[in-house]
Amino acid sequence: MFCLVVAISDGDTLTARCGAPGAYRPIKVRVAAIDAPETKQAFGTRSKQHLAQLCFRQKARLQPLTRDDYGRTVANVQCAGKDVAAAQVAAGMAWVYTPYAQQHPQLQPLQQRARSQRLGLWSQKRPKAPWTYRQRHRG
Repeated sequence: MFCLVVAISDGDTLTARCGAPGAYRPIKVRVAAIDAPETKQAFGTRSKQHLAQLCFRQKARLQPLTRDDYGRTVANVQCAGKDVAAAQVAAGMAWVYTPYAQQHPQLQPLQQRARSQRLGLWSQKRPKAPWTYRQRHRG
């Protein structure tokens, strides 16, 4: 489905306006197979900005896969013909989300390259995965 990206929440979540003119509906979308740093985490803001450069006010192609615990549509996302998950991982702006890595085998080599080149979040001495950060900062 083709949509227009109208908002960026963080480095792995956006809002897209989908449907026919006059019958648009907003959809909150979580980009499949990646996990970006939380906004208050190191690189959180830069990850969000990178996603905005890729997608904000762009036509997006969504391939919905499932819904997450927050009611968001988890989808493969392309903006301007680019795979958003691959672009975020390759730039060092997101981790490959391990539970879904097998369905997206192209992402792991991109993460290894970003890590070896110390791109983005990999420039830190000990980058903290967002799932670890969330566990420690819950509530």
